[in-house]
Amino acid sequence: MTTIRICFVGDSLVLGTNDDTYLGWPGRLCREARAAGHNVSLYNLGIRAETSEQIAPRWRAEATPRIPDAYPGALVFSFGANDCAEIVGQGRRVTLEKSVAVARTMMAEARDWKPTLWVGPPPVDDGRQPFHASEDVVYHFASERVAELNRAYATLAGELGIPYLDMYARLSEDPAWPGMYEDADGVHPIAAGYEVMAEHIAAWDAWQAWFD
Repeated sequence: MTTIRICFVGDSLVLGTNDDTYLGWPGRLCREARAAGHNVSLYNLGIRAETSEQIAPRWRAEATPRIPDAYPGALVFSFGANDCAEIVGQGRRVTLEKSVAVARTMMAEARDWKPTLWVGPPPVDDGRQPFHASEDVVYHFASERVAELNRAYATLAGELGIPYLDMYARLSEDPAWPGMYEDADGVHPIAAGYEVMAEHIAAWDAWQAWFD
C-alpha cells in the first residue's frame, strides 16, 4: 500500500469544470487508487481561467501546508490552454515564449521539491468557439495553438527530466474523444470526457510508478 498526499495544480481542466460529478480527472484517478488499497489524499488546486503566469506565484504557498515534508507528497501539474487563448479584441493572453519561460522556472522548482508529473493540455473543439466566459469577456481557443504549446512543453519537460504525458496527442488519436464535448462549451468536456482523461493518466507508467 502506498500512502501519499497529492496536489493537482492547474486550471479549470484540473478543477473539473462542467463535470456534473465534481470529480474531474484527479478525483477519478485517486478514487481508483483508493479502491486498489492505497491511502491517497487529494488536494485539487485548479482555478478556472488561470494562465501559467497566475499559477506560478501561488502554487507553492498552497501546496506547502497540504504536503508538508513530514509526509510522502507529490505534485501533478496541468495548465496551458488559457495561455494560448485569445481574448477577443485584445490578443493572446500569454505569448508562447513567456509561457515556456514561466513553466521552466515553475516546473524546475517543483521537481526539486517533490516528485512531479506534468500532464499536457487537451485539444479543444474548434467548432464551438468562441467561449463566452462572461458578458464582458470572450475567449477564442484554438487546437492549433494548444498543439504548438504542447510541443514546447513536451520539449521543456524532457530538458528538465520531468515525466510528461502528451494528453493532446493521446486524445486527438482517441476515437471516443470528439463526442466528449457534446452539450459542453468546447473547452471543458462532459463527465465522460474526464473519465477518458483519467483512463489515459491511470495507464501512464509514470503515474503507476507512484503506486508500485
